[in-house]
Amino acid sequence: QVQLVESGGGLVQAGGSLRLSCTASGRTFGDYVMGWFRQSPGEEREFVAAITWSGGWTHYADSVKGRFTISRDNGKNTVYLQMNSLKPEDTAVYYCASRPFNLIVTSKSGYGYWGQGTQVTVSS
Repeated sequence: QVQLVESGGGLVQAGGSLRLSCTASGRTFGDYVMGWFRQSPGEEREFVAAITWSGGWTHYADSVKGRFTISRDNGKNTVYLQMNSLKPEDTAVYYCASRPFNLIVTSKSGYGYWGQGTQVTVSS
């Protein structure tokens, strides 16, 4: 089992920044992908960004490309999502997820472990 715990959400004005963190514990895999998804009320959970644990490859949704940056600290088993130039439409619950394969996928069905989510609210 892998446990994921997110932190860093909150309320911010449009144009502001937040950094989310996700720390993994339990049975960790030597070579796996960490991802971020988000879900707004009444909407499907959507892919935001992902990073391979060893190779440093990243992939972003078009809606956040150029504004969000995913990174990781292997020594701390932690992945980060730096969110800049936030917009009201970025408001959602953000979830951290992991998959024990070194291949990035954007479908939520490809991730077997999920955190509890952290709320991000961007005011206009």
